[in-house]
Amino acid sequence: MTKEINRLKAVLAEVGKTNVWLAEQLGVNPTTVSKWCTNTCQPDLHTLSRIAELLNVSRRELLRP
Repeated sequence: MTKEINRLKAVLAEVGKTNVWLAEQLGVNPTTVSKWCTNTCQPDLHTLSRIAELLNVSRRELLRP
């Protein structure tokens, strides 16, 4: 069982954005964003900061407590 580390999927839904939109904004493959959303792998800290900026949330909101 994969431990959920980030809340990216939930935050995307909360702000009304999609994986594809985020992938386009970051210049990455949508499959990569999907892996982040399912906690298969995690974005690096720089990318996490960019995601928070794009979604207008804090990095803390993207991470599980």
